[in-house]
Amino acid sequence: MTHPALIEALQTLVEPGKVLTDADSLNTYGKDWTKHFAPAPLAIVFPKTVEQVQAIVRWANQHKVALVPSGGRTGLSAGAVAANGEVVVSFDYMNQILAFNEFDRTAVCQAGVITKQLQSFAEEQGLYYPVDFASSGSSQIGGNIGTNAGGIKVIRYGMTRNWVAGMKVVTGAGDILELNQDLIKNATGYDMRQLFIGAEGTLGFVVEATMRLDRAPKNLTAMVLGTADFDSIMPVLHAFQGKLDLTAFEFFSDKALAKILARGDVPAPFESECPFYALLEFEATTEEVGNEALATFEYCVEQGWVVDGVMSQSEQQLQNLWKLREYISETISHWTPYKNDISVTVSQVPAFLHDIDAIVEANYPDFEVIWFGHIGDGNLHLNILKPENLSKDEFFAKCATVNKWVFETVQKYRGSISAEHGVGMTKRDYLHYSRSEAEIGYMKAIKAVFDPNGIMNPGKIFPV
Repeated sequence: MTHPALIEALQTLVEPGKVLTDADSLNTYGKDWTKHFAPAPLAIVFPKTVEQVQAIVRWANQHKVALVPSGGRTGLSAGAVAANGEVVVSFDYMNQILAFNEFDRTAVCQAGVITKQLQSFAEEQGLYYPVDFASSGSSQIGGNIGTNAGGIKVIRYGMTRNWVAGMKVVTGAGDILELNQDLIKNATGYDMRQLFIGAEGTLGFVVEATMRLDRAPKNLTAMVLGTADFDSIMPVLHAFQGKLDLTAFEFFSDKALAKILARGDVPAPFESECPFYALLEFEATTEEVGNEALATFEYCVEQGWVVDGVMSQSEQQLQNLWKLREYISETISHWTPYKNDISVTVSQVPAFLHDIDAIVEANYPDFEVIWFGHIGDGNLHLNILKPENLSKDEFFAKCATVNKWVFETVQKYRGSISAEHGVGMTKRDYLHYSRSEAEIGYMKAIKAVFDPNGIMNPGKIFPV
């Protein structure tokens, strides 16, 4: 079937005007936040119903056309990039919260519901959706599920996986499955819901999800602490965890802070300059909790771990302190950073970072390196900034040559090459550093069951 005939057949499956083939749309919807691959989709289709998604998948099977899911396109591993003539299935018009159950504390969301939309809806009900990250204003629930998104509250609330009560999916074979029925307890064999979480659309498309909500936190309070060196951060984490129930514990380097302050819209947290900073958050439910936090701060200063610090005294100050951490990714995007999203168990973080830092210093002596991440759950973000005098391709090639040593170190510590960004295309060739040959074989076998014709987001996760 010729391309025009394929497009004409696709147009019959959705509402008029919901198939786009113009150059701007192909470029916009064919990529995510990564800049490694040039988008080259065949078309963009916008379904509005589950039945339309099913019809699109069956059409794709019939004509052997590959499909790529598109949510907020905020991914950082090229999991939503269409670079080889695929049809992009955008969930922008499937963006409704369909139902709310106040007793079960659940909300049924279409795949295109924006993360912030669900957070605001929960607030309106006096509840809380805790999965949060810098892209919450544009990322979509379907994409969050596809990558098992984490973010800044994992130390307390866990990953997206923890908040999915049930889901409706269209498999790669074109079947509609309703998984887990929103049950808390369900011991009836394989939990296929968990297979689709983190599968990056390679098994099928999540079209609806029932998301659990939680009680709203009370009087969230943040502290930013400047540490004497990196080795001091983990003792600080241990000290505060021994006294408080933390909702977040983040870190960033002085170079990351400098980039944020240069923007000019967030003040410095304090006058002292430190090589590393920790941001922690907790519920100051009583005056005693606040006093405990200050006492722990003073203890850390006495130990020589902390040089200076500040604690939020208002909602505005809380937001400003969080901007010091949350604005980093957006701010450094100007330099086309090469990103590594790696993790180990929390206890191994100091030794692991020292090993990685030694590799970076030896191999990137002329590159600016920005460290930050969710150190409270063992997740580090290593960002190498592109110099102005290098082209994008030259820069990425130089960074890729060092990946072998970085990921061999990840493997030595039994860590993950992708803690929360997914594998996509940028990390697929390194999957064997975190997964055994046997595991990868079983993963491919599972994909073959759900997607027998290999049309669902091909070229992602697995090496090609």
